[in-house]
Amino acid sequence: MGCCRALQEDTVFGVRYAISDIAEAVPFFLGHLNDFSGGYICFSNVHTLVTAVENDGYREALDGSDITFPDGAPVAARLRASGNARARRVAGPDFMREVMKETSDGSVKHFFYGSTPETLSALKRELKRRYPSLCIAGAYAPPFGKLSESEEKEIVRIINDASPDIVWVGLGAPVQELFMASHKKLFKGVMMGVGAAFDFLAGTKKRAPLFMQRLRLEWLYRLITEPKRLAGRYFVTNTKFIIYCLTRHD
Repeated sequence: MGCCRALQEDTVFGVRYAISDIAEAVPFFLGHLNDFSGGYICFSNVHTLVTAVENDGYREALDGSDITFPDGAPVAARLRASGNARARRVAGPDFMREVMKETSDGSVKHFFYGSTPETLSALKRELKRRYPSLCIAGAYAPPFGKLSESEEKEIVRIINDASPDIVWVGLGAPVQELFMASHKKLFKGVMMGVGAAFDFLAGTKKRAPLFMQRLRLEWLYRLITEPKRLAGRYFVTNTKFIIYCLTRHD
């Protein structure tokens, strides 16, 4: 369990979620930034929810977060169906963008961990273009594959030497949640697992048009643009989610 519990919470299939929206979540997070230090925050969609239901290790990673937001319209809809009328989708890319905007005065130090050197360079360049006073403490693209013990120690040293308030983790699910769980209390700042947000904010990948997001069709846009990578995932996990909705009451 995390350090801050001011946001209302409920569960979907036993996985804990915050009942909130972007307008409430971002000010709450920034207002409690020091309290979250050393911990981590997750954004969980249908894919990661189903993964948590079926994988105890991954479920423990989600449960170990200070907050888990519903990053998926179907998850938020399930929360509303359970009586949580205020539950809304809180997407990682939206959250990250709003935090950047609110900290554009340089009052908060940001570190970016994950993705590729090219994407990180584009991300830093684009953020500095939008927010010239934004404080970017550093960025690191880890080598592909399992890290050695010496590499792990070096990463912890690099990030802590930068003394960031927020460590944005863009490794993609479920890797980023497992990474954050295994590094809990090792970093001075709070870790935020935001998946594809690095690419979206850097402009290296296009996000679904706003009208598709509002119609809850962002998944369809991503499927169209990345069919080989996402077709199997969406077919399997979306089908399982529907079955769980029909057969489970938790």
